[in-house]
Amino acid sequence: TYNSNQKTPDSAGTMSAIMTSRKTRAGVIAVDQFVRRNDCRAARDHELTTLLEQAELEHKSTGIVTTARLTHATPAATYAHSPQRNWEGDSEMPAQARADGCKDIAVQFIEFPYGDGPEVALGGGRRYFMPESASDPETPNEQGKRKDGRNLIDEWLATRKQAAYVWNRSQLEALDLSDTKHLLGLFNASHMHYEADRSHDAGGEPSLTDMTRTAIELLQRNKRGYFLMVEAARIDHAHHAGNAYRALTDAIELSNAVAAARAMTSAGDTLIIVTADHSHAFT
Repeated sequence: TYNSNQKTPDSAGTMSAIMTSRKTRAGVIAVDQFVRRNDCRAARDHELTTLLEQAELEHKSTGIVTTARLTHATPAATYAHSPQRNWEGDSEMPAQARADGCKDIAVQFIEFPYGDGPEVALGGGRRYFMPESASDPETPNEQGKRKDGRNLIDEWLATRKQAAYVWNRSQLEALDLSDTKHLLGLFNASHMHYEADRSHDAGGEPSLTDMTRTAIELLQRNKRGYFLMVEAARIDHAHHAGNAYRALTDAIELSNAVAAARAMTSAGDTLIIVTADHSHAFT
């Protein structure tokens, strides 16, 4: 858990610093250090431009790949601005924040105002894109989390040209990328599985390497270039759980994804940075 007096870094503040070049507070997404956590009104006047937003303004293609929810802190810091990392859906926001005009992180992804928005977004987190009236396709006994009645998946498909949505590995593998300009993949209601447990997923999840290859294949068609953020999120989650086996297995899969990216790109025109937004004891 995180509190407003937190002094140690977290993924929200640290990834915001990486994406914007500005150091900021723990718990906030792509706003500057003058915004206190949960202060919606202050956040609107202190947003910071992210690297993904800059890339879209320069007509480059952009992508996000994560094994966490797409609305979780690290991926959110590429496209959203919020004084509270936990406002992933409208059901997580206090009434006052909504009244003050703040938007939840999932809505900010759908309503992204720069360029034509991310061309590729692959990860988990279906629940914040689906209304409470909708059942999850993989776990029908679970409903969406949106209280506003909006189906953001349908909205995303309706507002983008040659758009495709997938929720399992089979659909991703069957996709004709040559006829796809925008791709949204949400492979779990919440976070995706640890790599060590992925084979047990009911719907079938792609690996981090699978998602990385797909993203690069689609993004590299743009002659102006592209920006892609890939997060092996569950390394961090395994560390929090004190689970060395799952942390190491996901770290190996990150290494596989980096190898795939290197094989598909040239060092002459592509910069690959491998880092962490914050550390754990087990490196």
